[in-house]
Amino acid sequence: MDSLEILGHHFEDDILTLFKHVLTSTYFCFDGQFYEQLDGVAMGSPLSPVTVNFFMEDFVKKAIEQATHKPVCWFRYVDDTFVIWPHGQEKLREFLNHLSGPHNKIQFTMETEEGHLLFLDIDIYRKADIGNPHIPISTYTIIPITILLTNNQSSFP
Repeated sequence: MDSLEILGHHFEDDILTLFKHVLTSTYFCFDGQFYEQLDGVAMGSPLSPVTVNFFMEDFVKKAIEQATHKPVCWFRYVDDTFVIWPHGQEKLREFLNHLSGPHNKIQFTMETEEGHLLFLDIDIYRKADIGNPHIPISTYTIIPITILLTNNQSSFP
């Protein structure tokens, strides 16, 4: 099912017509040459994240429903996913292949935790006590480095 069909389940026809116009009329210029984008959503369009979220929600829902083994939990934010998988490494690789199979432009990759795992800006730690419902976490912050260069001829203080 393509994105416009999925959007059709959520929006009225007049709004869907606007989506179709924006998503299928994408032109860009590169190196002095004009091109028309034929596949995917337009990078930089405000509608792109909305469209991708609807598409991925539908895609993942169907993939999990059809999977032989299912994750205990599945949390997704844009293109980052956090999954708890109780079925072992071999079944996890099978599940990963299952997710990457239906659509040739979507490929899932994975990082497995080794004591802890970064997801978004949270460092999540595994605790040995399975019966404990609390997951210890800490925030992970990237310290930005800003270098300002000013022209030595300017009157900047």
